[in-house]
Amino acid sequence: MTSHSRISPRIAAIAESATLKVDAKAKALKAEGRDIVSYAAGEPDFATPEHIVEAAVAAARDPKNHRYTPTPGLPELREAIVEKTRRDSGLDVPASAVLVTNGGKQAVFQAFATLVGEGDEVLLPAPYWTTYPEAVKLAGGVPVEVFAGSKQDYLVTVEQLEAARTERTKVLLFVSPSNPTGSVYSPEQTKAIGEWALEHGIWVISDEIYQNLTYDGVTAQSIVEAVPALAEQTILVNGVAKTYAMTGWRVGWMVGPADAIKAAGNLQSHLSSNVSNVSQRAALAALTGPQDAVAAMREAFDRRRQTIVRELNTIEGLTVPTPKGAFYVYADVTGLLGREWNGSTPTTSLELADLMLEQAEVAAVPGEAFGPSGYLRLSYALGDEPLLEGVRRLQRLFG
Repeated sequence: MTSHSRISPRIAAIAESATLKVDAKAKALKAEGRDIVSYAAGEPDFATPEHIVEAAVAAARDPKNHRYTPTPGLPELREAIVEKTRRDSGLDVPASAVLVTNGGKQAVFQAFATLVGEGDEVLLPAPYWTTYPEAVKLAGGVPVEVFAGSKQDYLVTVEQLEAARTERTKVLLFVSPSNPTGSVYSPEQTKAIGEWALEHGIWVISDEIYQNLTYDGVTAQSIVEAVPALAEQTILVNGVAKTYAMTGWRVGWMVGPADAIKAAGNLQSHLSSNVSNVSQRAALAALTGPQDAVAAMREAFDRRRQTIVRELNTIEGLTVPTPKGAFYVYADVTGLLGREWNGSTPTTSLELADLMLEQAEVAAVPGEAFGPSGYLRLSYALGDEPLLEGVRRLQRLFG
């Protein structure tokens, strides 16, 4: 062996996905016979709608889907994404502006890899999804956290962004609805942030994976619809995973300016080539077929959202703003820290999450995975009965 490290320093520095780590631990404890209620996983508990599954079965039987297809995606699917982008994001683009990826996570990685150079700074509103800073660092960039707490409903302001901007700022990440908080920027807030980015020549990567999961009559307006001139410096990231209960099918996409999409496509041609044709055919059926199941799932999420917010807010020392989108609540648990619970005195949300798992058999992801300590993310994308049972356990633990 030479003196070189066995593992690339950049790869060795990657932190394991905290959400997947907690979910794996909860599943391992379940396998040991523990009665764990897990709020950790960010995926719907519903089966993929039947017409989508049937489209995949038919695709698997067709030999044309057994071969390589174009790296950017099946032409029919790219056209369907064009229509969805026009309908939901208010942006009219040609199919050449679309790149189909292996899930939204690959789209996120490729977006940062395409735009970010060594030392470029990326403004990262916090709390943030655990993958974002790792993708920035893998691209050689520097994530710059801009934190908004529960009193701001976890929504950053233009003033905060401007205070964090430097001459090295190249990209702003914009996520609405948010993972992990479920917060949704108003049209006015979205427009103000978009105009600020346009004024300063800052690229925007806008993750719209939850845009169809909003409640209380709220709409998650796309930043390119709020500020159309921003389209030439924006990459939209999206996919079928959350809206259609298709997390395992691995189909996402990027939409953006020609030069950025061409560069990202070149990267993908060496990285993974085309997405599974069977999954692409399923995604096509999802986007173009009946949407009844989507409405039913959203209705169930809304019911669970109201339940978990109401019940968690009965726990003294715990504050849960009402989320307007996605399927998460982000609880401010600072009022529970530094107090004794069954012989333990947690001082961080990481310690509190461990206490909950061991003493109440409830799994949640601590705030350290998404930014500062003092918070917990709980997904309500699980059945109504286990959702309520888990909250009851927490009410007893912290009662």
